[in-house]
Amino acid sequence: MTKEDILKKIQEILTEEFEIEKGAVVPEAKLYHDLELDSIDAVDLLVKMKSLIPGRIDPEQFKKAVTVQDVVDILYPLIQKA
Repeated sequence: MTKEDILKKIQEILTEEFEIEKGAVVPEAKLYHDLELDSIDAVDLLVKMKSLIPGRIDPEQFKKAVTVQDVVDILYPLIQKA
């Protein structure tokens, strides 16, 4: 799975599950400020991405994520282990 594929999956989840406009879900969008996600929403996003990731997800990794691209960059190496 490429980084672009991961971005598309995140866009899909955020538009379908969180009712965020697809055009707003761009790599530079800030999760909490631009997309108005809260910490519970961030956990829900990870739960929905879990099917793509083998093994356990370390929540500490995601505390540093500020933008959608940060999430893509964190998920990419985890998904490559599949």
